[in-house]
Amino acid sequence: QVQLVESGGGLVQAGGSLRLSCAPSGRTFSSYAMGWFRQAPGKEREFVAAVSRNGYSIYYSEFVKGRFTISRDNAKNTVYLQMNSLKPENTAVYYCAANEYSSIQDSASRVDNWGRGNQVAVSS
Repeated sequence: QVQLVESGGGLVQAGGSLRLSCAPSGRTFSSYAMGWFRQAPGKEREFVAAVSRNGYSIYYSEFVKGRFTISRDNAKNTVYLQMNSLKPENTAVYYCAANEYSSIQDSASRVDNWGRGNQVAVSS
């Protein structure tokens, strides 16, 4: 198991931006496909975005395309989720996800490692 250290959540007004960061501790970052999921109160955890180990393949859920950007910096051992044009319905706890060697797909049940989650709240 790898420990995922997240940062960057908070409260923002609608239309604003936030950037989440996640770094695995004590492991070879380039061995991990990375992703982000979110969970709103009373709802299931859902896929947001994923990036392959080498950063060449990137996937987004339909509801964040064009507004959110996932990226990774293997030199800094960090994955980012830049969230722009935030909406109140984006309010949720955002979780970093990591799979060693295998890809991150759109099912939370296929994620091997989770961060503790970061609260993102968007006010109207």
